[in-house]
Amino acid sequence: MTTSVKTNSLKAWTLAARPKTLAGAASPVLVGLSMASTDSHIQFVPALLCFVFAFLMQIDANLINDYYDFKNGIDNTQRVGPKRACAQGWITVPVMRKGILAITALACITGLPLVYYGGHAMILIGMVCVVFCFLYTTLMARKGLGDILVLIFFGIIPVCATYFIQVHTFSWVAFTLSLACGLAIDTLLVVNNYRDRETDAKCGKMTLAVKLGEKGTERLYLWIGIAAVVLCQILWFDGHRAGAILPMIYLFPHILTWKYMITIKRGTALNRVLGQTARNMLFFGILLSVGLLI
Repeated sequence: MTTSVKTNSLKAWTLAARPKTLAGAASPVLVGLSMASTDSHIQFVPALLCFVFAFLMQIDANLINDYYDFKNGIDNTQRVGPKRACAQGWITVPVMRKGILAITALACITGLPLVYYGGHAMILIGMVCVVFCFLYTTLMARKGLGDILVLIFFGIIPVCATYFIQVHTFSWVAFTLSLACGLAIDTLLVVNNYRDRETDAKCGKMTLAVKLGEKGTERLYLWIGIAAVVLCQILWFDGHRAGAILPMIYLFPHILTWKYMITIKRGTALNRVLGQTARNMLFFGILLSVGLLI
C-alpha cells in the first residue's frame, strides 16, 4: 500500500497523520464527556470543539515526531516500526515544516472558542498543549519522560478540561478517571518504545523502555493496564457501579496482548502488538464511558 506514494500527496499526508493513533485522542474526551453527562446536560458545540482540538493536536504531534526523528537520524533503514513520511520521502522536509505550522495554527483557531465555554484558563491549557507537543519529541521523549507527558496530555488535561468545560467545576472522581485513561493510553507508547528499544539506544534516545530494559518494560506494560482498571474502582463509591465493573473486561484483551508481546520480544511482528494495543486502549475508553452512561 505504501510503495506508490506520490510526494506531498493527500495519501502521503494521510499516512503521516497516522489515523490509527486518533483513538488515543478521542478516548479521554469521550470519558470526560461521559463523566460530565452524569452531572449536567452536554453542550454539543464545546464537545465537538474538544474532539476536533484533540484530533488536531494528535496529528500535529505525529507530524512533529516524523520531522524531528528524521532530522535526528532516529528514523533510518534499521527502523522496525511503520514507515515514516519524511524518511521515505513521501513528504519533503520544507513542506512538512509548513504542514506542522498549518496544523498548529488550525488547532489554536479551533481551541480558541473554548474560552467562551471554559474561561481564560483554556488559553493557558491550549498554550501548554502546543508547547509540549513540540517538547515531547525534541526533548522529553529522549530523556525518558514521554510516559509522564502521555499521562498528563492524554489523561489529566483532556478528561478534566472536557469535564470542566461542561460542568464548570472540579471533580476528584474525574481526576482519578483521567489518570486511569492516561495509563491505558500509555500502554501504546510503552509497546512502541519496547519495539524500538534497541535502535533508540543506538541513537541515544533514552526512552523508559531503554532505561528499564526488556523485562522491566514487559512488567510496566502489564501493570499500568491493571492500574488503569483499579483506578476505575473509585466509581463504586460514586454510585456508578457499571463504570467500575465494565472496565474489568478490558483486562482480558490486555493480558492476552501482553502475553503475545513477551512471546515475540522483538522485530516487525511487534507492530501487530501495537495494533492490538490501540484496539484495547479504545476498548477501555468505550467500556468506561458506557459504564458511566448506564
